[in-house]
Amino acid sequence: MKFSENWLREWVNPAITTEELVAQMTMAGLEVDAVEPVAGDFSNVVVAEIVAIEQHPDADKLRVCQVACGEEEPVQVVCGAPNARLGLKAPFAKVGAVLPGDFAIKKAKLRGVPSFGMLCGASELGMEDQLDGLMELPADAPVGACLRDYLNLNDTVIDVDLTPNRGDCLSLLGLAREVGVLNKADVNTVDIPAVSAAIDTILPVSVEAAEDCPRYVGRVIKGIDISRPTPPWLVEKLRRSGIRSIDAVVDVTNYVLLELGQPMHAFDLAKLDGQIRVRKAQAEEKLTLLDGQEITLKPDALVIADNSKALALAGIMGGEDSGVNENTQDIVLESAFFAPIAIAGRARSYGLHTDSSHRFERGVDYAGQVRAIERATALLLAIVGGEAGPIHEVAAQDLSAAKNVTLHRERLAQVLGLDIERAEVTEILERLGMTVVVSNDRWVCDVPSYRFDISIEADLIEEIARIYGYNRLPTRNLTVPVVFIPRQEAISPLQRLRDQLLGLGYQEAITYSFIEPALQARFCDDKPVDVRNPISADMSVMRTSLLPGLINALQHNVNRQQSRVRLFETGLRFQQQADGISQQKSVAGVIYGSRQAESWANDAGPVDFYDIKGDVESLLQACGKANVQFVAGQHKALHPGQTAVLVEDGEPIGVVGSLHPELVKTLGIAGPAFVFELSLDRILYGNVPNFKALSKFPQVRRDIAVIIDKAVEASRIRSVVRQHAGEWQQECIIFDVYAGQGIEEGKKSLALGITFQHPERSLTDEEIQQAIDAVVAALEKEVSAKLRN
Repeated sequence: MKFSENWLREWVNPAITTEELVAQMTMAGLEVDAVEPVAGDFSNVVVAEIVAIEQHPDADKLRVCQVACGEEEPVQVVCGAPNARLGLKAPFAKVGAVLPGDFAIKKAKLRGVPSFGMLCGASELGMEDQLDGLMELPADAPVGACLRDYLNLNDTVIDVDLTPNRGDCLSLLGLAREVGVLNKADVNTVDIPAVSAAIDTILPVSVEAAEDCPRYVGRVIKGIDISRPTPPWLVEKLRRSGIRSIDAVVDVTNYVLLELGQPMHAFDLAKLDGQIRVRKAQAEEKLTLLDGQEITLKPDALVIADNSKALALAGIMGGEDSGVNENTQDIVLESAFFAPIAIAGRARSYGLHTDSSHRFERGVDYAGQVRAIERATALLLAIVGGEAGPIHEVAAQDLSAAKNVTLHRERLAQVLGLDIERAEVTEILERLGMTVVVSNDRWVCDVPSYRFDISIEADLIEEIARIYGYNRLPTRNLTVPVVFIPRQEAISPLQRLRDQLLGLGYQEAITYSFIEPALQARFCDDKPVDVRNPISADMSVMRTSLLPGLINALQHNVNRQQSRVRLFETGLRFQQQADGISQQKSVAGVIYGSRQAESWANDAGPVDFYDIKGDVESLLQACGKANVQFVAGQHKALHPGQTAVLVEDGEPIGVVGSLHPELVKTLGIAGPAFVFELSLDRILYGNVPNFKALSKFPQVRRDIAVIIDKAVEASRIRSVVRQHAGEWQQECIIFDVYAGQGIEEGKKSLALGITFQHPERSLTDEEIQQAIDAVVAALEKEVSAKLRN
């Protein structure tokens, strides 16, 4: 929110500088984003009046003006502004003046005609961005007066970035309250007397959505003259708050919005049918807003309507058809309290964000509607005239009950680490506008109607800390009892897994949990979790796998000439279930390109399935997973012949394989890519390694070759060997696979190396042979293997 420092000091004027004020507000939680002068740095600019004007003899767009500027004689000035006219009062930079940007005004000759100074527009004085002719001053502006003094331009504009919980500070009243509390200074509140009704006209109001609109206040004003200009002081205050003047009625409602924080709206009475109705939108109901945009109202939208049509989107923006224009003579002022939950998010759903919605979403003072109506009425009657009717208030709910919050002295000292004097705590709470009852080391506070952010004891402690001063709170080392929680050695920390992958040459990626539905469908047939309010169409569902995001990252890198990519990610995947949304921790990775980094000493061959399978086996080994099997499987996004499912205790815990060729082609990747995805909850729980004494007796190895069907998996062969080779069997490796001449069609030959070792003695040949015979018999029985001669 932008505001003028001088305007704030009309409310509260502590004896501190601008710099001290800004620092004080920031430390109190009202962060100041910018401090700027209201006008540029200029000198020797005065109020002047054009007393004579004629066309330039040699230029169609220039005119020769005689300007009264407080000197004995008028000064001749050549001016090209379109709004230059006889009797106009405007800023005048005399010869010798310096305008913003160190632009010095000198005597000049334009198309042969001497010019002694320059009539100025607001942009040339650093007061506006637009170049729209001369700055027009009021007819009663004193000729020759210093412009800076006349317009009170020795002022600064302060831009405060308020957090959403401090909606009470979205007004000069709220900011003045804060500054007054911080400096123990009195706040000069505006005197707002009730305006007596001169007519008895009342527009009936029906509140049909009581929960969304607990209070609605209206007043009819007849016979206004909207052609009357807005007073310069009001226009200037609006300008310094970043709001342009439109007409007197709109300017007054904007002024009250800034001054008191209460959004208001004015309807043209002649355009209303019968009464005001506060209701929900009807099916397919349309509304043309003040900005000319036609919207189709959603069923949950709260609208202000009459008997025949919607007039405004409640708390957000008025409608074009019922708005005030240059022909308006009678108006209806509206001032309402809309529940924050009824407005929150509604403006954004239509692509809107207005000053009104910004305040209603955060909560306005539910006791300030009548006050705002009275203030706006008094200003309008003084500016555009007219006669006011009585105030008509409809209170659908009783909002007067005070909200009580209790603060305990012990809790305050515990949180702040400081025992503040009881009298000082009471003073701070009372200066914050609370009614305080002190008893038995506790304060029972009635929270004022404008403080929506105070509801629990912690909120009061925060307020005490803010006002007392964060920089005054003690800094000390915390002393708390430390309870060591034993760590289960069987559970590997996630960082160990990350370090393992980094050691294998991977780089960690972080991708969005929101993905495109079409990309999601390429990886999984399960129905994804839809995002209710997506950032964009390509981020409208929650991922059910980490692979789509990693594949996007791979594609991004490949499109930027990266020929070797290794990425991994750890995160959550989301699945829709009957009892809600399931979140599963996962780790996924992708490799692409050459097996090793480019070098004269490295193999330049491309990666294959066994590279990523080896990486996965390395992860499993690092986490103590010894009983995981790789079983041929299927996956929608993977190559049907190069996909393996990881199985532990009969349950799948992950998948590894090559991306499907069609998907690789669609992504525009030149060459295969290989991926894996594992359940973190399963792979991080492994076996704790135990020490086993090393045997000092020799190992014995026997090699055998068997002929089996090609369909038999190597893991099946090794499983049979482990089960039947006896307790002294240490290792079984497959060191050769052969299929071809001498081997029957559909068969393959496997060469197995089986190692035996006894911990306490040397094994005999008979014992070894018995074990080998048992293995051969078991292979023949269970997988139809034949010993190869």
